[in-house]
Amino acid sequence: MANKKDYYNVLGVDKKASKDDIKKAFHKLAHQYHPDKNKGDAEKFKELSEAYSVLSDEKRRAEYDSYGRVFGGRGGTGAGFNAQGFDFSQFQDAAQNGFGFDFGDVFSDFFGAATGMRRGRDISIDLELSFKESVFGTTRRVLLAKTAQCDTCQGSGAEPGAKQNTCTHCNGVGKIHETTNSIFGSISMVQPCRQCRGTGKVPETKCHTCRGEGVYRRQEEVEIVVPASIEGGEMIRLTNAGEAMQNGPSGDLYVKIHVTPDPRFKKEGDNLVTELSVKLSDALLGAEYTVVTLDGDEKITIPQGVTHGELLHVKGRGVPHARGRRGDLLVRVKLVLPQKLSRNAKGLVEKLREEGI
Repeated sequence: MANKKDYYNVLGVDKKASKDDIKKAFHKLAHQYHPDKNKGDAEKFKELSEAYSVLSDEKRRAEYDSYGRVFGGRGGTGAGFNAQGFDFSQFQDAAQNGFGFDFGDVFSDFFGAATGMRRGRDISIDLELSFKESVFGTTRRVLLAKTAQCDTCQGSGAEPGAKQNTCTHCNGVGKIHETTNSIFGSISMVQPCRQCRGTGKVPETKCHTCRGEGVYRRQEEVEIVVPASIEGGEMIRLTNAGEAMQNGPSGDLYVKIHVTPDPRFKKEGDNLVTELSVKLSDALLGAEYTVVTLDGDEKITIPQGVTHGELLHVKGRGVPHARGRRGDLLVRVKLVLPQKLSRNAKGLVEKLREEGI
């Protein structure tokens, strides 16, 4: 999207609105502004459909909420929208010629189930990382309760060893033709057979674990590899790690990253910045100090005459970046001035002032 659109405002819903609330709001406005109505508005209907296509999809809504835009996929200004307005003819032509066009959720209430390959639902979770983990990357294993492939029948829905018979509903084709009357006219679509779920076969004995579904809800451990230098608010996508569906690809798992700040460090590009309190006498004469790094404590030399706010570099102790190299740790000197001076110390300072120091 060239310009960010407030899809929540377009549909008149709150950002915390549920999927049902979003669907109800779209239905109400879509019927009001549909181009076939006397007072319809094709541009408004296009805008409503675009907003609904994003907010009704968990994955694309998560992208929109995180980045203010959607990267690829359905919706936006993609298929179904042209420069002049909403193009209905391409959907009619696709349906009438039996191309199995995926209309998506926006049109599911008008056309019935989408004709493309069905896939499992996407899942989104939040993952909390320490600051150090966000810098170096890490691997986490999480336990998810989700719909997964049955490990008894390997997704077939049949009891192991059971005979598979040809489906009588679709004659073994796995697909059936259905005609639906919609606001766009009579639409002929090809859909997976509900009896055999698109396989063309029906087992004589259903799997005792999943009851013939091929999938069932259970706990499954998923490994999440978090790359180095990740920022809070970024999303990691694990393809096919979402919920499973019989005879179709699994959905994706979206992991939103949250980073717990470390009060000792701040990121500046590939560098890390920390502060080090240095006594006035050590700043004047030079000294050796211990500084905390993400790799452990290290000794650094405080040069004679260092000034307040000056940055000292500790090479290779920053954030990892391309080609295996790392940025630096920048140590900002913070001079600590005494609140009170002894008589002897005051006399020494007076001498320094006399010398113009």
